[in-house]
Amino acid sequence: MAGEKQLRGNKLLLRPIQISDCTERYLSWLQDAEINKYLETRWTEQTLDRIQSFLASKIESESEYLFAIIEKETSQHIGNIKIGPVNSHHKYGNVSYLIGEKSCWGKGYATEAIRMITHFGFEELGLFKVQAGVYENNIGSIKALKKVGFVQEGCLRKQLLSDGNREDHLLFGIFEDEVK
Repeated sequence: MAGEKQLRGNKLLLRPIQISDCTERYLSWLQDAEINKYLETRWTEQTLDRIQSFLASKIESESEYLFAIIEKETSQHIGNIKIGPVNSHHKYGNVSYLIGEKSCWGKGYATEAIRMITHFGFEELGLFKVQAGVYENNIGSIKALKKVGFVQEGCLRKQLLSDGNREDHLLFGIFEDEVK
């Protein structure tokens, strides 16, 4: 995974995830319907053991880089961001993220974390392209991606099921010279 590489931003620090990050608070994020509304993990009951197994698999992975998002001011773990799996032949990777602390929503943290992990993808991993997929009704995520410079490249119509309704799966991508 990311080894000991830490990424420093204005308000955030991204550091490689650790098993010790698996706490009751982390579990509560994944069990909160408002927080997990757009996470695929919501379809499976989450437990501390399941989270620990997930974290262990990412720590051992050679194609996925999972970071804890740390608020610098408080040193609090507020979410996670991942790039991967990385396709080493075609040189692209997918970004996914979660701001689990509701008190941290609307502060630009997702935008900053996306920008940081995108730079990491280009500068440290040598990627040609970074991409992300998002539910069409996840307006906050769409805004954060666009602020970083991601461009909507596609739409998989009615691919995703959310709250009993079908939603489009919007596909975003960015090249290194497009990062804002």
